[in-house]
Amino acid sequence: MIPLSVLDLSPILEGGDAAQALRNTLDLARHAERWGYRRYWLAEHHNMPGIASAATSIVIAHVAGGTSTIRVGAGGIMLPNHSPLAIAEQFGTLESLFPGRIDLALGRAPGSDPLTARALRRNPSADAADAFPDDVVELMGYFAADGSERLVQAVPGAGLNVPIWILGSSLFGAQIAAALGLPYAFASHFAPALMMQAMALYRAEFQPSAQLDRPYVMLGFNAIAAATDEEARLLFTSLQQAFINLRRGRPGRLPRPVDGFENRLAPAERQMLDQALASSAIGSAETVQRGVEAFIARTGADELIVTSQIYDHAARLRSYEITAAVQRT
Repeated sequence: MIPLSVLDLSPILEGGDAAQALRNTLDLARHAERWGYRRYWLAEHHNMPGIASAATSIVIAHVAGGTSTIRVGAGGIMLPNHSPLAIAEQFGTLESLFPGRIDLALGRAPGSDPLTARALRRNPSADAADAFPDDVVELMGYFAADGSERLVQAVPGAGLNVPIWILGSSLFGAQIAAALGLPYAFASHFAPALMMQAMALYRAEFQPSAQLDRPYVMLGFNAIAAATDEEARLLFTSLQQAFINLRRGRPGRLPRPVDGFENRLAPAERQMLDQALASSAIGSAETVQRGVEAFIARTGADELIVTSQIYDHAARLRSYEITAAVQRT
């Protein structure tokens, strides 16, 4: 058995709004804490009508304040959108409020389209993403305990033990995580193509650090569990629709499930979904258990972070409950 965690995009539903999405997020986090999930991560996305976690640090505070033991963090903060100092101050504040419970995972992508990235950064440089390794090192420096000689300090932040992770869906993130001796989280729940290659590179090149003495990999995984395989496949159509809408350039709120949705897809779209969502287990408790066990055996992951994009909140809760239970058997 390996640890399970939760990745929540705080989905805004068709017919719903962001306020309801954030209430659902806190409710899911409280249940996940009781069911034994290790950590609860929220992701930074912008200009996305179906995602309510754009102000990620604020949502983390909302969740951490409403729970008591589960680790809460960013999965992740898209560092090119921010100055390292601002993120150090935000997460230093979170760690001061909720000591020993805050994670900070960093990504290189903007989490948005180019126009939105410009609106976020105001004066974005063409090489903001290329500066990612230097920005990570700068951010780590603001948390260092021996930073009293710095002319610019993160207050709060300096001297606080905020675990930093690197996110990735390519080989670049694996190289950075290995070189800095940081844990690595791979976005295999929507971009699994380079998963095995990235893990092998990370493990082969890992350099021990003060934070971590050996490689640690967490993989994203879609799990949609229900009473029957048929019910789970129907629930899965919400994620399939959302993915197709995004690829067609029409992102929207999380759609209601649609019976027979796969039959409406062009062959190329069906192939794209099969490839992008290959790291998934969809079905009854028995089906999900087999899928989770096979994925762990194939990858050797140290931890899975489970995402379940389900329209009905009660069904979403039940899916996470079933997934937690099958992992304990």
